[in-house]
Parts: sequence; C-alpha cells; structure tokens
Amino acid sequence: MEPNTDWDQSWRYVVMAVLTTSSSRTRCCTVSRSCSSFWNLPSLRTLSVTWECRPVMHHNVRYNCRVLFLNRKILLIRPKMTMANHGNYRELRWFSPWNQPRKVEEYFLPRMIQEVTSQETVPFGDCVLSTKDTCIGTEMCEELWQARSPHTEMGLDGVEIFTNSSASHHELCKADQRVNLIKSATSKVGGIYLYANQKGCDGDRVYYDGCSMVAVNGDIVAQGAQFSLDDVEVITATLDLEDVRSYRGEACQPHLELEPKPCHRVKVDFSLSTDNDLCLPTHQPLDWCFHSPEEEISLGPACWLWDYLRRSGMAGFLLPLSGGVDSSSTACIVYSMCSLVCKAVKDDNNQVLQDVRRVVGDDSYLPQDPRELCGRVFTTYYMGSKNSSEETCSRARDLAQQIGSNHMNANIDMAVNGILGVFSAVTGKLPQFRAHGGSQRENLALQNVQARVRMVLAYLFAQLSQWARGKPGGLLVLGSANVDESLTGYFTKYDCSSADINPIGGISKTALKRFLLYCVEHFQLTALRGILSAPPTAELEPLTDGQVSQTDEADMGMTYSELSVIGKLRKITKCGPFSMFCKLIYMWKDSLSTTQVAQKVKHFFRMYSVNRHKMTTVTPAYHAESYSPDDNRFDLRPFLYNTRWTWQFRCIDNQLSQMQEEN
Repeated sequence: MEPNTDWDQSWRYVVMAVLTTSSSRTRCCTVSRSCSSFWNLPSLRTLSVTWECRPVMHHNVRYNCRVLFLNRKILLIRPKMTMANHGNYRELRWFSPWNQPRKVEEYFLPRMIQEVTSQETVPFGDCVLSTKDTCIGTEMCEELWQARSPHTEMGLDGVEIFTNSSASHHELCKADQRVNLIKSATSKVGGIYLYANQKGCDGDRVYYDGCSMVAVNGDIVAQGAQFSLDDVEVITATLDLEDVRSYRGEACQPHLELEPKPCHRVKVDFSLSTDNDLCLPTHQPLDWCFHSPEEEISLGPACWLWDYLRRSGMAGFLLPLSGGVDSSSTACIVYSMCSLVCKAVKDDNNQVLQDVRRVVGDDSYLPQDPRELCGRVFTTYYMGSKNSSEETCSRARDLAQQIGSNHMNANIDMAVNGILGVFSAVTGKLPQFRAHGGSQRENLALQNVQARVRMVLAYLFAQLSQWARGKPGGLLVLGSANVDESLTGYFTKYDCSSADINPIGGISKTALKRFLLYCVEHFQLTALRGILSAPPTAELEPLTDGQVSQTDEADMGMTYSELSVIGKLRKITKCGPFSMFCKLIYMWKDSLSTTQVAQKVKHFFRMYSVNRHKMTTVTPAYHAESYSPDDNRFDLRPFLYNTRWTWQFRCIDNQLSQMQEEN
C-alpha cells in the first residue's frame, strides 16, 4: 500500500503556490495553506518545501540539480535527466545528464553546508518526496517537453503533485504550447502540476516571460502574469487531493499499463494539509487569457529593454528614427516600456521606482506620464540626406512628438562628401550613382557610405548627447533591422542597423506592421497611419522628381510576406533549395508559376549565401521568431557558402523541365 493513497480523507486540502523570480534561477514552492512571511497571513502555516536550481558536482561530474529543502534541512538533490541542447540552449556544454532513472545514491555535502544543515549526506538521484498526506515529484524544464516526460511514470506510481522550475524563453505564441503541455500532463494521469518559469532578461538575447501556473486534472486553476516588471510573483491555489484520487480511480488504471519501476521515496515527517480544512473552498478551473501576437510584441521586448537598461547602468536609449516601419516599431516598443514603468510605479512597485530614479539621475522623480518619461530616457535622431524625402522626415518628427522623445534632425551630406573627397583625393576618381551613369559597384558603395556614416553619428550622439545637455551618463544605441532583412542580408554591414541591442531583430516585417496597427489603437499614435501607408524604402539612392525611387521589396526581389514563408521553411522545416522549391510550387500555385517559384528560390539562396557573413556581426536582438537567423547561438551555420549551389539548382532545373514536359 502506497503511503499517499490510504490516508484519512480529513487530511486532504492543500494550498499550492508557485513563486517566480527574475534572477538567473527560478523557484517552485509548495506551500501548506500559505506562507506568512510572504503573504502576511499569520494564522496559516509556514513555508513547507522549497526547490532551488543549482549546479552540483557529484563524483566529479557537474549536474544541473534541484535542491529540495525543508526547515533548514536538505531532503534530496534531484539532477536533471534531459538536457536542453537545441535552439537557444547548449546545456551539454556545462552539465551532464543523469541517465540513471530510478537510481539514488548518497551525496556527501560540502563542509560549509554541513555546518548549516547538520547533515553529512543526502539522497542524490531520481526520487520523490513522500509526506504524511501525499507524494511530490519533480521534473525540470526540458523534461516536460520530451516524449517520455517523467511525470507520466511518476503519476502511474502514485505521485500526486508534480513540480517544475523552468527557464523557458519567450517566442511569439509559445504560451499556448506550455499551457497545452501542462494540461495534457495532468489530464493523462491526473494530479496537480506546479509550473514556475523564470522572468526577465538573463543578460542575453532571450527574455523569460513568467507564465507560471497551477493545474489539476487537465484544468488550469491559477495563472501568473506572462509579462511583468515585478521581480517576484507568487500565485496560489487551494486544491483537494481527493479530486486527484477520484480522477485517477476513474480515468487511470496503472495495473493495466506496463508496470513502471517504483520511484524511490524519501519519507518526510510533514503534512501539507491539516485535519480542520474540510470547509476550505477550492480553486475552480479558469480560461487562460492569451495575449495576441501584437500584444506580445508590445510587452515582451519592452520588458527586455527595461531589464537591459536598468542593469546596464546607462541613462537611456538613442534610436536613428527614419520614419519607416522598422525604426517606428522600435520607437513604439520603447514607448510601451515607459508605459509599463509608469504603471508599475502606480501599482507601488518600489523596485521599479528606485531603478527609474537611478536611470534618470533624480532621487525625487515620480514617473506618471509615459510621454514625459520618454523625453527623459529616449532620444530619436533623423539623419537625412539629399536622397531623403520630406515625407519621411515629417513622419519621424510627428511620431517623436506623439511619443514624447527628445528628437533631433541633422543632414549627413557634409560627412558623406568629406569621406568621398578623401577617396577622390587618393584615387583621382569620384563614384557616381547608377541614376547618374555609374556602375552597380559604384551605386552600392555610395549607399554603403551613407549607411555607415549614420552608424558613426549614432554612436557619437549616444556618447555625447547627455554631456551636451549637462547630464551624466551615456545612451544605448537601438537597432531596427527586422528578421527578414537579416535573413537576406538586406542591410549594410556596420550601418545604422549596427547598435548595442535590437528589440525587433527577431520579428518579421509583416508582424511589425500588425503591431503598428495595434499601437495606433492602443496608444493613440495616429502618426503611424502615414508610416504604414508608405512603401518601405532605404532612401539611399537619388530621388526622382522629389519622390522616392527605391523600395525594399524591389531591391530584394521578393515581398516580405514571401520572405517569412521562405524563412520558416529554411529554419523550421530544414529545407535546402530543392526541397523548398518542391514545397513552394504547391504553396504558391495560385499566385506564381513553377518557373517564377524556381526563380524566387534561387534568388533567395544566392542572397542568403552571399550575405550570411553579415550575421557574424549582427546586433544582439530579442529572440521572438522560431526562424531567426541569429548566428550567435540559435542558427549555427557556416558563413562561407558556395553561392552557385550548382547541384541543388541543377536539381530544380531538372524537376522544372520534367514538370513542363508532363504538362
């Protein structure tokens, strides 16, 4: 008879709590009733069991472990059994997996720990806790996402409460995957699931978005915030253990399954429930409130920017604002950040108040208006040239006025002419634009000079703008190249897309346009309507009769929506040129002929291979899309390709000829 199945029913109600922190580790707490030290409820019992994620050396092997302790005593150390070693994660660089299921060994504690806990050894391995009234198991982060998750066999072996301390980063529309996984975990075998996820920027390109929850028998009963500036968040739920037992008695019949190897149980002289809690109301199922993709773009990168700003010690941001969709999206995200800061201060978040006062250098400052805060921490800079139109200048100015940024306007022609003068003095030649009779090489070089001058000026103003105003500190330069431009290399290496950080570098152009439409309604930024109606352009070539003659999509040879599809096929579906062609001839059959599809695929892979080297120096960007070409940690690929793709393109030509003969 298992110790967690035959107790008197009067010992059955427990209050479960999930605690999420914004540090580099997460904690998951099981709380009996509630913790008086956290929630100021002195009549309820104190914190019972806490989990901490720690690196632990065992037999000279480094493991990623959860340390479970109670009342200054370590109950067990549970090593992680499945490493996250794909996408953004390289956990096998640092840790080894514990690949011995159900095996428990003795771990000798370091002397400094022995002095605190008065223990010499503790259990180490794949085991669970057995209290007087229930059984508690644990799985760690990546283990939830695996086909053979530990919770299944633990549930069949009588474990009633599953806990998970996770560090799951944000991607657009990823929250529903987490919710579905946890609902599925508890609907298959029953049980209570506590999920705590890290929050905040962990000093890199990803943002951990919280989203903690408590689930029971396939239903979510408590939900934490997905995006928040709070350093610590606690959610609680009162649940009935008899609901788990009734559910399993009806839905689960472990004696009919392949009998799992029993879990080693560590007995704990403690109870999560009491004998006088029969009248406590339990939490009822709720409908999860998901954010739209546009809301996620508004909130996720904004929280990431705030975390980065407050931890960097800088005084704000500087953005080259061109009046286009990309730079305007970055500006709107900064404005959203200011809105979140003002809301947090209004909600009495003292940590945010201290941080914002330190950033602006005023110990008495109280932010109330996002526009006013924007003027203190955000500088926008329109760097026009003789190739810039008055329309883009006015769009940038109008948006800056509506969000309240400190806006500057300058012409870069003097700097460009100076650089070209140096080249002409040395070589005796002066390059010309294609519109003025120059070659393609001259045309591209002249565009690159303008773009790189803007980068130099952006960093100059970021360093000295505060000094010119008589204020301390410097500014972080924000980039505004989207994921599709990075994929094709449609930007100049070391141009104004080169910055300290980029909040939109992992977001597609089509998603950014929808985000700006959201900002028009949510933030009342009407200047964005004119920006959305204008064709995307770099404005690096001469105007024709005062009008823009250069557009992004014409330069790239494909639309942004087409690029999004191609990007997902390249990264997510792992398609090369030929397999991509085979898929696209059916996906695009209503809009393009097979010959046009072949031309698009070949053109993309030529651009991709020629420009892949740019990804080695691309600005660190917020990770938001699953097809990001980030070369640093997510999309590890060569940056020197055979740009002719001889064999692959020949396969496309052969398939195309065969299809034309059949028709």
